[in-house]
Amino acid sequence: MQTSKLEGMEARYVTLEDQLSDPSVIADQNRWRTLSKEHAELGDIVARYREYKEADQAVRDAKDILEDKSQADLHELAKEDLKENEKKMEELDLEIHKMLIPKDPNDGKNVILEIRAGTGGEEAALFAADLLKMYIKFAERKGWKLEIANANETDLGGFKEVTCTIEGKNAYSILKFESGVHRVQRIPETESQGRVHTSAVTVAVLPEAEDVDVDIRREDLRIDVYRSSGAGGQHINKTSSAIRITHLPTGMVVTCQNERSQRQNKEKALQILKSRLYDQALRASISKEAADRKSQVGSGDRSERIRTYNYPQGRVTDHRVNMSIYQLDDFMNGNMDPILDRLMEEDLARRMKEGEANGR
Repeated sequence: MQTSKLEGMEARYVTLEDQLSDPSVIADQNRWRTLSKEHAELGDIVARYREYKEADQAVRDAKDILEDKSQADLHELAKEDLKENEKKMEELDLEIHKMLIPKDPNDGKNVILEIRAGTGGEEAALFAADLLKMYIKFAERKGWKLEIANANETDLGGFKEVTCTIEGKNAYSILKFESGVHRVQRIPETESQGRVHTSAVTVAVLPEAEDVDVDIRREDLRIDVYRSSGAGGQHINKTSSAIRITHLPTGMVVTCQNERSQRQNKEKALQILKSRLYDQALRASISKEAADRKSQVGSGDRSERIRTYNYPQGRVTDHRVNMSIYQLDDFMNGNMDPILDRLMEEDLARRMKEGEANGR
């Protein structure tokens, strides 16, 4: 138990409570939001630490009673209290230890989700559509808001690529494990001989960049306006509202056509561009740790085959944790928690081990 650190966090929490009720802070909305965020982040761990201190005091009180022969009539009750609160302290100690492990600073952010058909032609595009439906249903289960920003649809209803924004509590902390190659094994609708084909789809999960994360200069952008179009090139509106933004220094291109107005499409395209540039900068900054990242459950290496969806066997296998479940239909219906929970547990165990090795 890192008592001094926790005492400091509790003191800071109390200070923040006082500041948030200060009229001068309330008047400065930017400062108020910053302090509110810090206050909320400290809230859970401070609450657990206070519970721990209460349990610790209860243990001390029970021991005092057991040592006092004049209170023999209370000894049985004291023994029960002692046992109950020692167990509670042990559980809280582990929980607090987990909470003290440094988090990914992006974990609380919203997400830019990109799905691209890989090897497999039309079948890969159809599976990309299936994955999109899976993520839509998963987002609904979580109470998140998912919007499609741009989609390149095929004539058969698949997607060559599709980009979405997802807003919700801790969206990135959960979905970051989805980055990588998703392989599907099934009989395609276009297969006349009943043979099982293997196709692949690439998923990229980017933390939504904030204005402070990325600075984009107007002169570095080329912005083109064109008409939105659906599958087969059919125009779905008669106004030029779709936006294509090219970031000249990197050659990165972002398109957005699913909003109703040109302004909305431009804002969303800029947000996606910022997130891609932020993600690129993050990857560059950790390139020196490439060897270590290969051992990480949540590395998000987009060339890595992370999961196989085997339709003939009704099986989903996540190769990073060597876990298979035989509930493919349920999984594709958005019930992804069994595998995602396991991935998060493995990631937490790794970070706890690293923290102990570093003397935290």
